[in-house]
Amino acid sequence: MTTVVAGPATGTHPGRPEPRPSGHGRTVLDIVVPVYNEQGDLESSVRRLHAFLASGFPYSFRITVADNASTDATPQIAQRLAAEIDEVRTVRLEQKGRGRALRHVWSGSDADVLAYCDVDLSTDLGALLPLVAPLVSGHSDLAIGTRLSRASRVVRGPKREFISRSYNLILRGALSARFSDAQCGFKAIRSDVARRLLPLVEDTGWFFDTELLVLAERAGLRIHEVPVDWVDDPNSSVDIVATAAADLKGVWRVGRALATGALPLAEIRAQLGRAPLAPPEVPGVPRAMPFQLARFAAIGVASTVANLLLFLALRGALGAIAANVVALLLCAVANTALNRRFTFGVRGRERAVTHQFQGLIVFALGLGLTTGALAVLGAVAPGAHLAVEAAVIVGANLVATVLRFVLFRAWVFRPQVSPATATLEKATLS
Repeated sequence: MTTVVAGPATGTHPGRPEPRPSGHGRTVLDIVVPVYNEQGDLESSVRRLHAFLASGFPYSFRITVADNASTDATPQIAQRLAAEIDEVRTVRLEQKGRGRALRHVWSGSDADVLAYCDVDLSTDLGALLPLVAPLVSGHSDLAIGTRLSRASRVVRGPKREFISRSYNLILRGALSARFSDAQCGFKAIRSDVARRLLPLVEDTGWFFDTELLVLAERAGLRIHEVPVDWVDDPNSSVDIVATAAADLKGVWRVGRALATGALPLAEIRAQLGRAPLAPPEVPGVPRAMPFQLARFAAIGVASTVANLLLFLALRGALGAIAANVVALLLCAVANTALNRRFTFGVRGRERAVTHQFQGLIVFALGLGLTTGALAVLGAVAPGAHLAVEAAVIVGANLVATVLRFVLFRAWVFRPQVSPATATLEKATLS
């Protein structure tokens, strides 16, 4: 059961966020404060937040206290604040879970921009307008406060610092996340974006906003990051161990869903995502090639370095030819996977095995080049210095890299033409 105590009603939701000051009959910002047994901090925090917003915030606003089944005096305090302050309302949920509270309030809000902050107000409120403004203008789709920017100022203990940075590294490695701080309790989202993403978010606890951010990023939405001043609350009641375990389970679940293509991200990208920028025309160069070349070159450099290190590490035990074969094979599998994902933008498991098989054929051609180069070196200069062998390997790899790009682009990762498109093209030509 959910109980709502609110001030004056607001107008209907517009189709697109537009900057409007207070007094135009609708709410621009709905900022949610999720609480569970916060009778000690709730009143002072809500009054402080309201005073800040009322003193010069340029948009109409509402503060929603989302009570997650508190068992202390939190509900009574929230109801008293809602009765006393027009811009404050309270929502009571009979089940715990920060994510559940945010989903419930955001799904039913008529505001243009939906946000939340922790009740302890650890984040300095001076970052609120920079958080909200890009969403009101339509420049960005989501916004997060980040404690990990060089411009941020953070006061917290080494334990929480280590946990936070480790978690974000896990997200980068496991889910290819590019946002810097998933756990800062200071985020906002446009309401039209929330309506599309919220039904896809399964978590009801602390992993909720991480899952939301990952889905938004994969759907091609823009996430704006705001450096914040943040002071740790020493009285925080968050169970770090239980939260960390739940987050890791969430990472596994979301990673599996992304890998299997179970989420309709292409549909959301088509509806809400931003179309790719058209690069300048370069005579004789296909449009996507400059960007693909840059990514391919970066991966190629990393592969060459890895191949050389593996070759040097294995040469003593296997000999030059065998060491080169093993090093190339290991690097070829990684190279194909990285180029598949980052250079040519192929995701999901479809044709993954086929791509690796074709990549191994390309690897065989590269192997022929490098092995042949070593064989020629052995015939021309028997007993050549190790540095000479290494230089030959690097040179042959550079040639093989050019060949690999051509074959990857023209054959391995060439976009598949659907039967309908092929029929249409054939009819056009005839």
